[in-house]
Amino acid sequence: MGMKLFSRFYGLRGYRRMGAISAVLARHGFGGMVDRLFRREKENGPESLEEAAVGTGSFPSPKRIRLVLEELGPSFVKLGQLMSTRADIFPPRYIEEFKKLQDRVPAIPFQQVKGVVEKELEKPLEEIFAHIDPNPVAAASVGQVHTARLFTGEKVAVKIIRPGIHKKIREDIRLMYALAGRIERSFEMGRIIGAVNLVREFERIIFRELDMLIEAGNMEKFAANFPEGDEIYIPAVYWDLTRRSILVMEHIDGIKMDDVAAIRAHGLDPGEVALIGLRSFSRQLMKHGFFHADPHPGNTIVMYDGRVSLVDFGIMGYLDEEAMRQIANIFLGYAEHDYGMVMDALVDAGLLDEERMDLQSFRADLKDVSESFYGRSLQHISVKDVSDQLMQLVLKYQIRLPRNLLLLLKTFIQTEALGKILGSDASILEVTRPYARELLQKGVDAQSVLKNLRQDMRTSGAYMKSAPKYLNSILKRTAEGRQRIEFHHSGFQDMGTRLEKSMNRLTVGLVIAASIVAAAMILNSGQRVWEFTWQFLGEQTLSLTALLGVGGYVIATVLGIWLIVSIFRSGRL
Repeated sequence: MGMKLFSRFYGLRGYRRMGAISAVLARHGFGGMVDRLFRREKENGPESLEEAAVGTGSFPSPKRIRLVLEELGPSFVKLGQLMSTRADIFPPRYIEEFKKLQDRVPAIPFQQVKGVVEKELEKPLEEIFAHIDPNPVAAASVGQVHTARLFTGEKVAVKIIRPGIHKKIREDIRLMYALAGRIERSFEMGRIIGAVNLVREFERIIFRELDMLIEAGNMEKFAANFPEGDEIYIPAVYWDLTRRSILVMEHIDGIKMDDVAAIRAHGLDPGEVALIGLRSFSRQLMKHGFFHADPHPGNTIVMYDGRVSLVDFGIMGYLDEEAMRQIANIFLGYAEHDYGMVMDALVDAGLLDEERMDLQSFRADLKDVSESFYGRSLQHISVKDVSDQLMQLVLKYQIRLPRNLLLLLKTFIQTEALGKILGSDASILEVTRPYARELLQKGVDAQSVLKNLRQDMRTSGAYMKSAPKYLNSILKRTAEGRQRIEFHHSGFQDMGTRLEKSMNRLTVGLVIAASIVAAAMILNSGQRVWEFTWQFLGEQTLSLTALLGVGGYVIATVLGIWLIVSIFRSGRL
């Protein structure tokens, strides 16, 4: 019944593909799940995902889920790789298994590569490159990379998207939505995981990875953030040869970052290379808010002059200024054992719900997790272990993390892994501390304050503009009897008097502050207006500006004393 209904909406090809998916699931022990998804519900009520999946009452093993995803093909492998970043949903042993998912696909024949290049650039291959190696240096499920040489002599890397992959992924995504919807309707665990949202997130990400123009733009933006090029080098993009399905960039000669012996053989210090990576990551995170989210050894090359080059900019993370400050507060709070700062940053980021959660218990658990890792270098600490324990807290308190924060944790773990391979004894917190301080200090300078004020004014203006529309909607619904408005107030009898006193004190406080600031600016000014001399213990020279400055301080002092006395007399300190 279910499969027939499916074929009506998705056609014969979708029906066959869903049949193949069902066969793969059944072959790996998920026959009960297939029955639950595509047949009438049992009369004894809905069964759990555990029972449907394996029929034994135990949750399906992560290895079997991984094998299913690998057999279903590139689209599902990519979905599994996304799932490996969702440590806020899946337990650690599932995350570790999903990380093993590899794009085990044969390279596409060179004739197809030639066809893609010639179609995109509208020229014969012989007129584009002086030479192109028919054997790829890397091949994955969505594309592969060849080396080539231009007629001008430059060596380049040519990244080509597999022909027909867009259509294939679109078809698979339609099936994923259908499956995810059925899983959520049939199994409680599907609703907890949020199967449909996972597919929605996958759809948003995958097509950005398939667009080489977006990746080329990421490279140029990243290169602009490191213009000096003394530590980090980003390959140049050949825009005249780059299209949506083909990216031509400068080829980087060097050593993979995990080849420590070769790094030493070329007279380079692996520890310094690791520090370059840590400093670069800190700058990406806390200065630019734009970070390379996949720094594994294949994407990180040590150049022969000691610089580090990043390649493959398909997966990037973004942070706005507010998120950057919150993360800086978290780092600085950890570095200085200030859990109040950490908790405030987590609350400001909207990760902790003060009404739903027991924040005192969370703080105690967070401290227990974190204290044992302080002051230890990369060789004696595992960011992965810290991350796993933090994820246990996330699961315990049912915290849903945003994608960019999850990408950040994943990138942190990869950066730590590279540092360990290189034998670094640096402390991540110590490396990031100065960048966090600089970011937080930047947030209080005059230019930043004015910028934030302008943003707040624009936001307030937008609210004021939309308020009449919402008010009209509320009144209309109330008049039609679809909405009730109730007001209940008490204890407002003396509100007017108390509010007037509070406003008067606030006004006096503002006058005091303004007098102090104005007096300080006048006294520190190098300009003098209306200078005159007078005899007092010798000849003295005064100016009107000096008298005004001193007068400002006197006014501020008198008003300040009066304000303090009045507050004490009121008994409401």
